[in-house]
Amino acid sequence: MSEKSAYEIAVEQYNNAVRHMNLAPEIAEMLRQPKRELTVHFPVKMDDGSVRMFTGYRVQHSLAPGPGKGGIRYHPNVTLDEVKALAMWMCWKCAVVDLPYGGAKGGVICDPKRMSLAELERLTRRFTAEIACIIGPMTDVPAPDVNTNPQTMSWMMDTYSMLSGTQALAVVTGKPIEVGGSLGRVEATGRGVTITALEALKVKGIDPQGATAVVQGYGNVGAISAYLLQDAGLKIIAVSDSSGAIYNPAGLDARRVMHFKQHTGSVVGYPGAEPITGEQLLALPCDLLVPAALEQAVHQAMRIPSGPK
Repeated sequence: MSEKSAYEIAVEQYNNAVRHMNLAPEIAEMLRQPKRELTVHFPVKMDDGSVRMFTGYRVQHSLAPGPGKGGIRYHPNVTLDEVKALAMWMCWKCAVVDLPYGGAKGGVICDPKRMSLAELERLTRRFTAEIACIIGPMTDVPAPDVNTNPQTMSWMMDTYSMLSGTQALAVVTGKPIEVGGSLGRVEATGRGVTITALEALKVKGIDPQGATAVVQGYGNVGAISAYLLQDAGLKIIAVSDSSGAIYNPAGLDARRVMHFKQHTGSVVGYPGAEPITGEQLLALPCDLLVPAALEQAVHQAMRIPSGPK
C-alpha cells in the first residue's frame, strides 16, 4: 500500500479532531481545504548563462483569523500536496495559541545546496515577484523555513518593496536585525521545542539533569533545541542530518557539532562519535526524542534495526 501524502494525513487529523468538536458542518467543510493555492513557473538565469525553469507554490489555508502566516522552503522534494498540508498545520498552530493569523506556506522545487548565492538571490527575487499578487503585510506574511534564512527574507522584502513602491518591512518575518528583524527570531522555534520538551519531561516525572536525548534533523530547529536542552542538563547522545547520524553514549557537545556542520556541511565525521544510520538513531534508548527532520521522516512502513551496542 502506498504511503499517504502529507495533505491526506493533515485532512485525516483534521477529521479526527472535528469529531470531538461542536462545529457547524458548513464550517467544518470550509476548513477542510485551502482557500487559495498558487502555482508559478518562472525562469532564473544561472551563473553559466543558461536559463532554468523552476516551480514554486504559495498556499493560503484560511485568512479568517487574519493575514496568512507561514514559511517558504527550498527543497528538491517540495510538492503542492506538502505545501497544502503545511499551510493547514500552520492554521491550527496559530489558532491553538490564539494568534490573529491564518495559515499559509510556500516552497520552490530546487536544490539550494547546488546553487550559488547569486543564483539563490535571483531565484528568490523572481519567485517573490510571481507571488507578490497574494502576499502583503495585511494579507500573507512569509517567513524562513527549510533551506531559507534571514538573507532570503531580506531579498523577499526588498523585492516586494520595489514592486509596491513603499518600504514594506512587515511583508516577511525572520529578516536580519539590520532591516527590521526581531531579536531571538533565529532561536525561536528551537527554544519552543525546548520549552515544550522540558514541560513534557516534568509531566513524565523525568529529571532533565542527566536525561538522554536524541535529535533527528540537525538544521536550525534541531541544532538550537539540542544545545538549549544540553544547557538544561540533558545529555545529547545522537544527532542526524540528511547525510547520516552520529552517536556517542557519553554525550555530544551540541554546539561543537553545530559548528562542525557549519564548516563541513554535515554532522557525519564529527570527531569522537560513532557513525550510525538514521534508522539506527530511532532505535536508541533515550528519555527524549526530538523529531526535527522533514515531515514523514517517521512512518509506519519503516523497518528500524537494532541500535548500536
